[in-house]
Amino acid sequence: MKKIINAPENVVNEMLSGLVKANPEKLDIIADKRIILRKEKKEAGKVAVITGSGSGHEPDQVFYVGKGMMDAACAGPVFAAPTADAIYEAAKAVDTGAGVLFMVKNYTGDRGQFGMAQEMCEMDDIQVKVVIADDDVAVKDSTFTAGRRGVAGAILGYKIVCAAAEKGASLDELVALFDKVNANVRSMGFGLTSCTTPAKGAPTFEIGDDEMEVGVGLHGEPGRERTKLQTADQIMTYITNQCLEDLPFKAGDEVAVMVNGLGGTPLMELYIAYNVVANILAERGIKVYKNYVNEYCTSIDMAGCSVSLLKVDDEMKELLAYPVDIPYSIF
Repeated sequence: MKKIINAPENVVNEMLSGLVKANPEKLDIIADKRIILRKEKKEAGKVAVITGSGSGHEPDQVFYVGKGMMDAACAGPVFAAPTADAIYEAAKAVDTGAGVLFMVKNYTGDRGQFGMAQEMCEMDDIQVKVVIADDDVAVKDSTFTAGRRGVAGAILGYKIVCAAAEKGASLDELVALFDKVNANVRSMGFGLTSCTTPAKGAPTFEIGDDEMEVGVGLHGEPGRERTKLQTADQIMTYITNQCLEDLPFKAGDEVAVMVNGLGGTPLMELYIAYNVVANILAERGIKVYKNYVNEYCTSIDMAGCSVSLLKVDDEMKELLAYPVDIPYSIF
């Protein structure tokens, strides 16, 4: 393993420290709880939005804190959920009295910790609601989830819901908006290599030089099948069609498209992948409103990518265009 680290047990804390030092005008930190917060003064009456998960998926979650996006994010250890106590402390720090929304991907550990934090908040009369992203069409269940996994399509939900919160939407309105987004977004990805966690110091799973994992999860958990390596046209056509057919999307629909790198894929290859997706959508008479090609939700250093398609309406389009000021400006 070759990584720019000191001790594996310190990677998350040192990453967060570096993030805040690089963005002192935007971010604050509660270091002992691994919480990243907005720097600016809280706006009275604004619903606070919080997310969190295991580290290793950067820029998700902590890099999405800032104006127009999250009010706070809680970083767990690599591929492990943050603690309920940390989430509770984050909620107390950002609540303005209008309520707090927890945005959570569908992983068992995350759901459990955020659920406990919700109960802790309600004991302090902090109104909290939890929404769950489950956009992955690859598998119904996995070793990390009960039901479909939450993957990169959740980031489109973050963008839309956080913009609405910035504009003054109520807690109930944000929940309804998220439910609409979640019902209209589909994602699927594939992995060409394993990821290497700092603690293990070796690949999480073994995969042959001529193999790929189709439908791989964000933690390296298995997908639908392991196949021989395919061309960009072949694999991108397959995963795009799986997303299109699941909703289903149809001619005349307008979509936001995300081609998301998993941590070890060059931009050159991501744009080759997007080229395939764009051609498929054009052939089907589906209009691209906006595209996102970059790393949004990774698996440390895994090579591979995912595609997410969101069927948009006028409300979603306006909110996707809302400006943000975050450390990782990819919107």
